[in-house]
Amino acid sequence: MAQITFFFLITMIFTSFYTIKAANPKFPAILVFGDSSVDTGNNNYISTLLKANYLPYGEDFPGKIPTGRFSNGKLVPDLIASALGIKELVPPFLNSDLSDNEIITGVNFASAGSGFDNLTTRVTRAIPVLQQIDYFKTYITRLNTIVGEEKAKGIINGALVLISVGTNDMLINFYDIPTRRLQYGVNGYHDFLLGIFQVFIKDLYDLGCRKFVVAGLSPLGCVPLQLLKINRNFNEKCSEDQNIDSKTYNVKLQNLLSEMQSSLSGSNILYNNVYDPLLDMISNPQQYGFVETKSGCCSNGPLKSTTFICNPLGPTCKNHSQYLFWDIIHPSLAVYQRFAQNMLDNIIPKL
Repeated sequence: MAQITFFFLITMIFTSFYTIKAANPKFPAILVFGDSSVDTGNNNYISTLLKANYLPYGEDFPGKIPTGRFSNGKLVPDLIASALGIKELVPPFLNSDLSDNEIITGVNFASAGSGFDNLTTRVTRAIPVLQQIDYFKTYITRLNTIVGEEKAKGIINGALVLISVGTNDMLINFYDIPTRRLQYGVNGYHDFLLGIFQVFIKDLYDLGCRKFVVAGLSPLGCVPLQLLKINRNFNEKCSEDQNIDSKTYNVKLQNLLSEMQSSLSGSNILYNNVYDPLLDMISNPQQYGFVETKSGCCSNGPLKSTTFICNPLGPTCKNHSQYLFWDIIHPSLAVYQRFAQNMLDNIIPKL
């Protein structure tokens, strides 16, 4: 009986501690900007072909609901927000039914197909990154109305800001469409993108943001879509040239983040390395429980070579967690869970 009572007390203490921790999260809110890697559904509300509001997207989302997330389940912002006790899901800002509490605890401004380069979004009809700032200004106005300007400023100052963008600029607007290649070499195009990024971060800083986590590029030469374009099948090796391009961009981005943090008083701007973890999963899939790294789970049927997003009528793989990619561009939930854990272990403690 004494042992049972002691166990009960320990359980109650742990539960109380967890409740207090969740009730007082490290960040009062989460704000998300970028592309399909972090878009939780904004494209549902705009005129674009890039939508994920149908099955098999969302196959492993709670309730098996296709929400507009380009994966089989939650995305990194959701996983991070939940783990930190901010909220379970990060809603898209363009959802007109957002409650006051959703506004207070943060929203998502990202748009699948977005990029720094306006030519990218002309092709995809996504919300450009700089336009996402306009939506952020509208958000601030509503937040001021709900909690008052002083408290709103505190929320934004303390918010965790996640940024993931740049992939579409390279995949669509440099490798696929020749316009920018006629103007820039790859290094020149990197500098062009990072110049826009610098303006973007400065705008967010001027609006009150202070705590940033910025994702670099993944090994784009290993994305199944690129394998298909380069090799006409999924069975060849990654494009080393495109991977080198990603690494070069990431080095420049890291240097720029360091410079910007030094120049923006009170800011904390951290680099999120997604390149090395993803490449390691691709190179050593067995260590992570993956059996397929070169094609998408929902692109697993006879049409896998003709569609870059999930076919609503097509088959999916049997074991979702064994596929590194959900479609031939976007990672699966299993990958996003590892990305989120890496952030929680190695980046969030530094903010």
